[in-house]
Amino acid sequence: MSSSPFTLYPSPCACIFDLDGVLVDTAKYHYLAWKRLAEELGFYFSKADNERLKGVSRMASLDILLEVGGITNLGDREKSTMADRKNAWYVEYIAKMTPDEILPNALDFLHELKTAGIKIALGSASKNAGMILQRVNITSFFDAVIDGNKITNAKPDPEVFLLGARELGVQPTECIVFEDAAAGIEAAIRAEMKCVGVGDPDILRRADIVIPGFQSFSWDKLLSLMKQDCFAANVARNDDEKQSSSNKQINN
Repeated sequence: MSSSPFTLYPSPCACIFDLDGVLVDTAKYHYLAWKRLAEELGFYFSKADNERLKGVSRMASLDILLEVGGITNLGDREKSTMADRKNAWYVEYIAKMTPDEILPNALDFLHELKTAGIKIALGSASKNAGMILQRVNITSFFDAVIDGNKITNAKPDPEVFLLGARELGVQPTECIVFEDAAAGIEAAIRAEMKCVGVGDPDILRRADIVIPGFQSFSWDKLLSLMKQDCFAANVARNDDEKQSSSNKQINN
């Protein structure tokens, strides 16, 4: 990211949302399905272990679960079968979702963006994102849906967000990403997009700003933060962190 002032203000073009943990809470269903698989394999998969899976693709998540269980030397076919079994259980759970499972005030925020003429995209690693949007009845809000069926690289690779910007017809620097996972924050940074972290500020400290949720957040609040250069200050911090990391790599 550049250290110049927040160039989106006063006319941001687009917002790109992660799905799980940002707009809806499907994390609990992922956890139940992964935990069920772990139990079949003979070990316990904790909620703390599950935190490592946030923003990570299905196969990469399976690799982490198998690492937790100390299971090695599985072939690709065996792993694919396990991932498919986990996904079948997950689909059973999300097929029963209702609009009541949209996170507090997220729907109001989407309405505000639409009223303001802001383009909206989904940027999710989930291959079931389309089904979830339909189940909670928010598909119509999205001008583009980028999910795990359209990408080859999982976050923190920026592919999902860059493809979202492309399908919306805007530049990456004209986008604001809403993310709840560290991998997603890193993906937004690599895409040169501004980023709002949704959740724990300790985990999401590389985001430009962090909010606990949409309960006390609004489009006007976001515009106010832009005016205060909150984003620009954190962009400079992120550049410093990246430069420091780069120097360490060079020195090593």
